[in-house]
Amino acid sequence: MTHVRTAAVALVALFLVVAGAWASWNSAQHVLLAKGREHGTLTVTDCTDDTCSGRYAPEDPSSTRRTLTIVHSVAAEKGATIPVVVKPGTDEGVRTGWGGGLHAWLPLGGALLLAAPLVGGGMRLPRTALSLAGVGGVVLVATFLAL
Repeated sequence: MTHVRTAAVALVALFLVVAGAWASWNSAQHVLLAKGREHGTLTVTDCTDDTCSGRYAPEDPSSTRRTLTIVHSVAAEKGATIPVVVKPGTDEGVRTGWGGGLHAWLPLGGALLLAAPLVGGGMRLPRTALSLAGVGGVVLVATFLAL
C-alpha cells in the first residue's frame, strides 16, 4: 500500500511540474529563442484587465508594425517603455531581458512550490522537497525583484 501511495503522489507531483513547465514554455520560448525574431520597444499607452497596448518602435526600420499588445502585468504601467520580442505571426509581444525571462518561468516556479509538500509529505523526501521549494521560491522572488 505504501508503494501505491508513493507512486500516486509522485504522479501528481510530476503532473504539477510538467503542467507548470508547459504553461511557462508558451512565453519562455520567445524570450529564450529570440534570435531571428523581431525586437523592439513598446511604450504602453493603454491597459485593460488582460492586456496592455501601445506604440511599438522596432529595431529593424523596415518593419511596418506600429502597435503591439502585451500581457498585462503589475510592472506595465501607462507610459512605461518595455523591451519586447514579437511572437511570430501575431501582434503580441513578450517582455525580454531578465525580467521577461523570469516572468515567463513564473508558472513553473509556482508549480515547484505546489509540488514540494507532496514530495516532502507524500513521498517522504524532505531534502528533495526543500530543493523544489527553494528553486520555486527563488524564481518567484527574483521575478518580483526584476520587475
